[in-house]
Amino acid sequence: MEEIAKVKELIKDSNNIVFFGGAGVSTASGVPDFRSATGLYNRENDSKYSPEYMLSHEFFVDHPDEFMAYCKNNLMLEGIKPNKAHLALAKLEKMGKLKGVITQNIDSLHQEAGSKNVIELHGNLRDYYCTKCGKSFDLDYVKGFADVATCDACGGVVRPDIVLYGEGLNQNNISYAVNLIANADILIVGGTSLVVYPAAGLLDFYKGGKLVLINKDPTSRDARANYVIKGDISKIMDELVEDLDEQ
Repeated sequence: MEEIAKVKELIKDSNNIVFFGGAGVSTASGVPDFRSATGLYNRENDSKYSPEYMLSHEFFVDHPDEFMAYCKNNLMLEGIKPNKAHLALAKLEKMGKLKGVITQNIDSLHQEAGSKNVIELHGNLRDYYCTKCGKSFDLDYVKGFADVATCDACGGVVRPDIVLYGEGLNQNNISYAVNLIANADILIVGGTSLVVYPAAGLLDFYKGGKLVLINKDPTSRDARANYVIKGDISKIMDELVEDLDEQ
């Protein structure tokens, strides 16, 4: 594929690459996305509530038990492993080519693959905290409860450190992501439909001429991109780095 060959050359010559990714990066690992035909939002569920509402701040406050049950059944997945896209990005960082990964995902697979500089715009499912006193907890602590985890210090409800609908993104993370993108030589955007704001708006801060979009389906930014590669991002990223020698 001609586009892949061109992008491979760009990567070979650059030491200032930034990757911005979404749910599609993790689907090859068995993590469901949200908006595709088989995604979480289109799945049958036993609740009378929509998945979007169940992942909202309002729902968490009103129904913490059902919220945690939904998270455990649909988001806290056992046995998932990084795929070739995660590993390719970790390789690029190790080579000194990739400056950072900005992700909308909450599965920590980038870190598991070996990436060090990961900005998690929507938080993660590794870290938990008490909504009353702020005490931090880990996943193992939360797994020890049949339904809602409660704080061992004050009895408050313990929740995952993820950004729910109706909650704002961490401004420090946004500022850091904006800075990385604004100064990037190459911006690779992959596995995202680019419909979730404000995250999708981060692309507007890229002023370079090497915007690479990798996605199975068309996005609203395809016309803005310098290179558009359609297909499975795990296979494409693997192909983009396969001949690069680690230093």
